[in-house]
Amino acid sequence: MVPEVFGPVLELNDMDFMTETLKSATMRRLPNVLQSSLKTIIVCSLFLNSPAFGQEQTKEHPLAPALKMANESLAVLNRVQDYECQFTRREFVNNKLVTQQTLFRMRHQPFSVYLKFIDPAPGREVLYVAGQNQGKLLAHEASGLSSLVGTVSLAVNSPKVMAETRYPITQAGMKNLIQLVIAQWELESKYGEVDVKFYPNAKIGGADCEVVEVSHPRPRKQFPYHLTRVFFEKTTRLPVRVENYGFPAAPGQKAPLLEEYTYTSIKVNNGFKDIDFDRNNPKYSF
Repeated sequence: MVPEVFGPVLELNDMDFMTETLKSATMRRLPNVLQSSLKTIIVCSLFLNSPAFGQEQTKEHPLAPALKMANESLAVLNRVQDYECQFTRREFVNNKLVTQQTLFRMRHQPFSVYLKFIDPAPGREVLYVAGQNQGKLLAHEASGLSSLVGTVSLAVNSPKVMAETRYPITQAGMKNLIQLVIAQWELESKYGEVDVKFYPNAKIGGADCEVVEVSHPRPRKQFPYHLTRVFFEKTTRLPVRVENYGFPAAPGQKAPLLEEYTYTSIKVNNGFKDIDFDRNNPKYSF
């Protein structure tokens, strides 16, 4: 009589048969231990073949498409050797919103950054090259009493430098920015309470963009921001803007802007040389 029970159990799609088997006289005639084992097998088969189980196993996290877009953007940046752009930065630092606009030059290898300020402090220049100047940045003012001091060498995380920014210059650039976004979303993809929206027809300046917006309904230790928006330029796939907002102080209040980084007028792979990141460049005023 045992084969009567075992045969149909292997037919995992026959849900009605397995249900009836649990109630059958054949089952009742088996030893108690065997009855218990068979019931466990049958119940597990019923569960594994239920629609709900299948849906849970195949359901994609809402962040999966966003992560795919971010990783594609990183792959593009991995093929970029250098770029020049206009960089606009807005950050909430020391209880105030700091806004700066600069000419920005970046070389990925060796990591090199040149900034020339447009507003405020027009003419200020900042230079950093990894492995040079004892790991410090060079800076000078173009006007005022500070300009009389000439070029100064500052630690990248010195209080004077960090008084105007949330991150050291060693984390500057689109590549570092999208890597931070990817790390953030990979962590958040392990949790619920994640709402993801896509806006396919946005613009930054004259550039057509796709926007990913990720938000969370309430503060959690795994969520550094209430809302993050990333703008991907449609043609190049570069991440031309990232916005991060904090959680509102109270329900119904506006989410405060913590940081916003915008890259416009981007020119990639200019073939920058060492002289383009050298304080002795005759076009610079260090």
